[in-house]
Amino acid sequence: MPAQICIARIGAPHGVRGAVKLWTFTEDPLAVQSYGPLLTKDGARSFEVETAREVKGHLVATLKGIATREDAERLNGIELYIPRDKLPDTDENEYYHADLIGLAAVTPTGEPLGRVAAIHNFGAGDIIEIAPPQGATMLLPFTNAIVPTVDLANGRVVIERPNEIAGDEPDADLSERRPRESGDP
Repeated sequence: MPAQICIARIGAPHGVRGAVKLWTFTEDPLAVQSYGPLLTKDGARSFEVETAREVKGHLVATLKGIATREDAERLNGIELYIPRDKLPDTDENEYYHADLIGLAAVTPTGEPLGRVAAIHNFGAGDIIEIAPPQGATMLLPFTNAIVPTVDLANGRVVIERPNEIAGDEPDADLSERRPRESGDP
């Protein structure tokens, strides 16, 4: 089975006619309608989005074959996937989270640090989480200074660990910090 990317999660029912709340993970929330059938992780079930409209941070959608609130309730929490090759190509220095997760993390000299466990964004920029073979994970800014090389072809990222983190000093001036400008993959 080709690589699958989770692009949405079905939420609670909306109304009595089978509509559901749909939380999308795409740059354009309405793009879920253009990918064709959306599959469960195991590929056993597929769903087609018939209609969708944006409402307060999510979509309200109707799915083909789902006509009652009871049918919709049974779908709550199901994640919906598409094959990775259906996603548009990324621009230079843009990556889908799924392409980064699992890559080996190494120092500039090639010393292993662990693997990319996740990419987070808590509102102040992207954070890369590196899981070493043992011990606590590292959370580092996903910037060109900290991650100077993303080598998808060879399955690795180069991590330039900072000696100290800005803001550790009690009187640190944080005015020089700038968020990384990037698209949200």
